Amino acid sequence: MTSKTVATEPNDLGRFFIERGNAGDVDGLVALYEPDAVLAFPPGNLATGHAEIRKVYEQFLAAAPVLTPGRQHAALVNGDQALTACTLDNGEITVEIARRQPDGTWLWTVDQPVLLP
Repeated sequence: MTSKTVATEPNDLGRFFIERGNAGDVDGLVALYEPDAVLAFPPGNLATGHAEIRKVYEQFLAAAPVLTPGRQHAALVNGDQALTACTLDNGEITVEIARRQPDGTWLWTVDQPVLLP
């Protein structure tokens, strides 16, 4: 698994997020998003585009968090868009919108990683 490994299914993105986050791979996390994606993290803040998303994850990974996979829900796919969601061990829910790229891979366009249970 490298940060160049691509998502061939929408739910690959969540798995790659955990792996890359635990590896401290900021570039790998940013690569999961379209260039103009929107990330709502930390709660109450929006980061738009790779440069802002990179800053968020540089700060996030500086604390060396240990990420654990939650319960990934089946992706809801409609054509080239997919809604992905995961329930974390603490009951929080992540919700993302992914888009199929022209080469058939998937990237997140919108990411709301923390919703209250």
